[in-house]
Amino acid sequence: MTPIRTFIAEHPKPTIVSVAVAVLVLVIVLTKDCSGNEAVVVPQEKEEEIAETNRVSYPGRTFDYRVKFNDQQAKQHAVASKIGLPHPPKDHADAASMRSKLVEVTTCDNYIVDELTHSEPYLIPSAKKELDAIGEEWADILRRNGLPHYRFYVTSVLRTQENIKYLQRSGNINSVSQSCHCYGTTFDLAYMRYDKVTRSCDYVHQDNLKLVLGQVLLNHQRAGKIYVKYEAKQSCFHVTVRK
Repeated sequence: MTPIRTFIAEHPKPTIVSVAVAVLVLVIVLTKDCSGNEAVVVPQEKEEEIAETNRVSYPGRTFDYRVKFNDQQAKQHAVASKIGLPHPPKDHADAASMRSKLVEVTTCDNYIVDELTHSEPYLIPSAKKELDAIGEEWADILRRNGLPHYRFYVTSVLRTQENIKYLQRSGNINSVSQSCHCYGTTFDLAYMRYDKVTRSCDYVHQDNLKLVLGQVLLNHQRAGKIYVKYEAKQSCFHVTVRK
């Protein structure tokens, strides 16, 4: 007779205590492995939540994003169509057929690839290299200034014509038919959302993180590596690689 049946036979009228004991016996029986040995259940330790109470700041100088990052669509499209994909992909399948010319963009230590509902996670090699360089300089500035490490968000990458039509129907005013995003040269970086990696009570306000990211982009823009457009309605920096 099994332990459960033996217990029930000895306790025909279960009480609350007896039911609890029966459940305990059942748990012990179920935790035995195939060899008859009792399995060891190790409780998982929960990470202690840290209250972020100490606000720290990046000491860089502020600047007007609209003025500094005003590289217009025509200028960006000219270089994108020259160095990017030979023609904009029609849809997901067409983009997949161009994979030999593209590099996949995935979440890493310095940035997070957002849930891409209206674009494909691919860039031409030089654009991917530039994105990684921006991430490295971002991390270096945070480290040199004793700030916690954060990751920024990549919110849009390669768009197909099908993606653009959907965005236009949804009312996105920045979705033009001849988008730079169609050539694999362009990516959008959110400036209102960041992911904190360092577990500490120190934290940086999003406006200050925006300044750090803006400073990195300004450095690369001045070096002739990228064009940048500040998109206030979409809360992002629109970046096109130039080489």
